[in-house]
Amino acid sequence: MRVTQLDLNLLVALDVLLEEQSVGGAARRLHLSEPAMSRTLGRIRKALGDPVLVRAGRQMVPTPRALAVRAEVSAVVERARALFTQGRDVDLRTVERTFTVLGPDTIAAACGAALFLRTAAEAPGVRLRFLAESHVDAPFLREGTADLEIGAVGVAAPEVHVETLLEDRMMGVVRAGHPLLEGELTAERFATEAGHLIVSRRGRLRGPVDEALAELGLERRVVGAVGTIPSSLFVIRDTDLVGLVSSWVLPLVDVLDLVTFDVPLRLPPLRLGLAWHPRHDADPAHAWLRRTVRELLAQWSGGQLAGPDSRFSNQWSP
Repeated sequence: MRVTQLDLNLLVALDVLLEEQSVGGAARRLHLSEPAMSRTLGRIRKALGDPVLVRAGRQMVPTPRALAVRAEVSAVVERARALFTQGRDVDLRTVERTFTVLGPDTIAAACGAALFLRTAAEAPGVRLRFLAESHVDAPFLREGTADLEIGAVGVAAPEVHVETLLEDRMMGVVRAGHPLLEGELTAERFATEAGHLIVSRRGRLRGPVDEALAELGLERRVVGAVGTIPSSLFVIRDTDLVGLVSSWVLPLVDVLDLVTFDVPLRLPPLRLGLAWHPRHDADPAHAWLRRTVRELLAQWSGGQLAGPDSRFSNQWSP
């Protein structure tokens, strides 16, 4: 089919279909009946020469071709929105979008409630979908799998915007009454008097702590690794193992009656930031999301946000 014969409204429908992965969900978003949405999907399939969405059990999943064009379709639709809204204010209360936020579950736990409340008050048509970090590095922002990344962001794609918001430090964490809490804690005691549990989404068994200990001629006994900080805290609660946490995890630490302490080592700072693809720069709704996340993180950190930074090396991305 020639481009001149293609109804460009199909791009909007395709964008919503790939986001919802459901004919019914897309129909509701676009205020159409399901039969009308099914007919639209049929036109999209004919135009692309691809099924786009196929049945997998009780769900529909995108084809490889659909996944390959998803980011570009989203970018074209966003540029069109920006073109027609440039120079005038956008009423966020009329925006209907789903934003996918990528980051550790500790970020959702720390700021998720406040972000959902702000969204309900300011942009009720916006839905937020939090995705956990993957055990593999992939261009989630470039491919459109995620719209915004929050956390200790490590980005390989050179075009992705990265903004450092604040610096934090890692603290040790143990159960209440742990022997390490008695007396002066030296680097040698920290390394040798208890087993250590690492949090690593990739399953790594070494990190910056091991490098700092090696400089002192010390080595700790790492007994294993788990994928998330919350899972590590439940293990630590019922064992004598030692873990590491950042300050945004402290509410969960308190709930589990755990105790934090200063690690007697010189460790690199943990930088918390945002990352997004430049195709979202001119999107008013995405700009609102970035601004809201900045404000909420500023409140959480007591207003101590760092200045913007075009790139940073993530030494705490295990």
